[in-house]
Amino acid sequence: MQKIYRQDTKSWYLERIIFLMAGIFIAISSVLVLVGFSGWVYFAFLVGLMLINFSITGYCPLAIFLSKRGVKEK
Repeated sequence: MQKIYRQDTKSWYLERIIFLMAGIFIAISSVLVLVGFSGWVYFAFLVGLMLINFSITGYCPLAIFLSKRGVKEK
């Protein structure tokens, strides 16, 4: 039987907050594009590029910003 992967949700650690914020940014920019503000598609594209960059290089400006504000890593 395969094990289902499930992330721990008991606390808000750095990686979880980054995923939450990226999802919020993409959702908001998508809604803005749908209601007629077409320039927001570039913001969604930028967020996607930063997620790809983070997965390849491990560098994330949002993680640096949040860690300086006291958010703890997992």
